[in-house]
Amino acid sequence: MREIGRNERCLNTHLAHLPRQGVGGFNGRNEGIEERRRGLEGRSRPVRRFLGTARGVLSHPSRTARAPAMAESRITPRAQDYAQWYQDVIREAQLAEPAEVVKGCMVIRPNGYAIWERMQADLDRRFKETGHQNAYFPLLIPLSFLAKEAQHVQGFAMECAVVTHAGLKAVDGKLELKGELEEPYVIRPTSETIIGHFFAKWIDSWRDLPLLINQWANVMRWELRTRLFLRTGEFLWQEGHTAHATHEEASAEVQRMLDVYRDFAHEIMAMPVIQGIKTANERFAGAVETRCIESMMQDGKALQAGTSHDLGQNFGKAFNVMFQTQAGARDYVWQTSWGASTRLVGALIMTHSDDDGLVLPPKLAPIHVVVVPIWKNDEEKVRVLEAAGKLAAELRDDGLSVKVDDRDGMKPGAKYYDWERKGVPVRVELGPRDLESKTVMIKRRIAPAGPDGRPKKETLSMNGLGVQIGRVLDEFQAFLFARANAYREANTVSVDSWSDFQGVFADQASKFAWAHWDGTTETELAIKEATRATIRCIPLAGQGPAPEPGQCVKTGKPSSQRVLFSKNY
Repeated sequence: MREIGRNERCLNTHLAHLPRQGVGGFNGRNEGIEERRRGLEGRSRPVRRFLGTARGVLSHPSRTARAPAMAESRITPRAQDYAQWYQDVIREAQLAEPAEVVKGCMVIRPNGYAIWERMQADLDRRFKETGHQNAYFPLLIPLSFLAKEAQHVQGFAMECAVVTHAGLKAVDGKLELKGELEEPYVIRPTSETIIGHFFAKWIDSWRDLPLLINQWANVMRWELRTRLFLRTGEFLWQEGHTAHATHEEASAEVQRMLDVYRDFAHEIMAMPVIQGIKTANERFAGAVETRCIESMMQDGKALQAGTSHDLGQNFGKAFNVMFQTQAGARDYVWQTSWGASTRLVGALIMTHSDDDGLVLPPKLAPIHVVVVPIWKNDEEKVRVLEAAGKLAAELRDDGLSVKVDDRDGMKPGAKYYDWERKGVPVRVELGPRDLESKTVMIKRRIAPAGPDGRPKKETLSMNGLGVQIGRVLDEFQAFLFARANAYREANTVSVDSWSDFQGVFADQASKFAWAHWDGTTETELAIKEATRATIRCIPLAGQGPAPEPGQCVKTGKPSSQRVLFSKNY
């Protein structure tokens, strides 16, 4: 199943190429912060803890900035309108906004792009550790290339944007199209075809295999209904493409990269996922098998967070990608492709955020700690700001990304409100009394209630503060994963009757439902038509209920195992 859905229009235009390499982000090691620190005393220089800190985000904002008007900053409760809540969280955190002047597209603002950069950095490290190299292929693909693989063109034809002319001319003060192209170009919806063309040039012998390539790029798939990060005409992604000498090697690659996506989702996004195989109806166009990871959002719907495709020899045959085997014969290569996109940012929002705004796992947070200085007069201001600067410098030396909010004309409470909305994991409050006691008050983005019913704050010593906050961040990362996993478990059911199945998906409701299916596309589509629930995957071993004979929940026909149903994004 593709990252972005189908539509019914084409566009005669072309887009600027927007590939960006990720910067910042964690170094990808999964040890706890405490284990990565060697201690504060006796060291010759600070030890990095949360590595990859982007120091560029730490500059001070204008002192004339004012607090947002509360009436303009309301976030709709999830229980009231989940879709509007999602849009409100994105707006308040300043992650993205509709492009408007370019229909169906979005502008990813710096706060949102910083999250994507950290995702890129960690995934890129994982890809390179598994032997893949980055490359870049043209944004424009000859129309004839798509026609070479019949299933592929059928799957993407209705969502292609097409370039038919090159150049403009001025006629009576108006701009008109100039030269019609001899062959139209499709703006990249995915790159299997053009990469297949170049693989045919690069591969000749078994010694050239395996060929392991990844591309970071933008993609265009024309959309009628859009939703920020989840479904837009243009989006950012990575797409891996590999060629192998045997089907066994290609199959191993498919699962290996699916495991990479699972590990990234669990360890970095703190988002539990289920691995499985797509049905023939949901399979990537041109693939012989598609594997996926599926995650549950807080409204009970599924979101496909990554896919890995076994392309067999289909594209090898379409583009004549052949090699000489060790035995001296000529054969077609076996290929795979796999990808994840900026949909992951949407998944992150809907997995962790709450009615107070964005919630970010520390390993993806562009800012780990915000320091809010508190003063009543100019004398206190000078002392507190000086101390805040020193404290921030020490935390940065410990590998943390830190922001000192020294904005004038804005009360501490308004600053708290602002940073809660933006999802910073830890807030440090620093005032004159803290300087005297050599302590600080901290608050986690999600904190347990104290005796007064309000979110609990913690008092920490300034001595070794980096170690202590690092431990808090590790705890918060683990807490978010455990909370998301518990929510999924509480909203997962096994269903055996059609009436119970309909009840699970009545009206706007959705859960993860394990149910028997007779294996036919006809039944799959009938279930979708009746309930809007789709088969998210056929679970891999250990990812769902063990195979057991049963009866299809819709037709009553024999079934060998349960599959995962849910409404989806």
